[in-house]
Amino acid sequence: MSVLSAQSIRRLCKSYAGMIDPFTEREVVNGKSFGLSACTYDCRIDDGLILEPGQSALASTLEYIRLPHNVCASILDKSTYARWFLTAFNTHIDPGFCGYVTVELVNLGNESINLQSGDPLCQLKFEWLDHPTELPYQGKYNNQERGPQPARLEV
Repeated sequence: MSVLSAQSIRRLCKSYAGMIDPFTEREVVNGKSFGLSACTYDCRIDDGLILEPGQSALASTLEYIRLPHNVCASILDKSTYARWFLTAFNTHIDPGFCGYVTVELVNLGNESINLQSGDPLCQLKFEWLDHPTELPYQGKYNNQERGPQPARLEV
């Protein structure tokens, strides 16, 4: 596997039915950047929330993600939030996933953190698979709706 560059992410977003929708080259809001970076894409939070110290919450990305069968992704913290001790659980996203990403957040710091709707939330790092998978994600969270989605048990 290899990490995708900005050029590869951009090309996939134009060629693969909008891998990230909406796609933004690079912008800044409330002093924090979002959109395309050197080798990641910074997603935004859909609905704002306030996290008190020690509190956790689920949040949804504003961007809809469609992963082709030869690309996986990982959720990473944004460094500004990490310095405030806000962590986004580093979660793997399988090839074939489609939907709004639910991000698990925890405020490990001593101050309240206010995330406004549209604020940058987390980074997605994309990686090529050595071959397109023959087992793309078809699980219970595929085609996930906008808004944080709670855990669902397999039936």
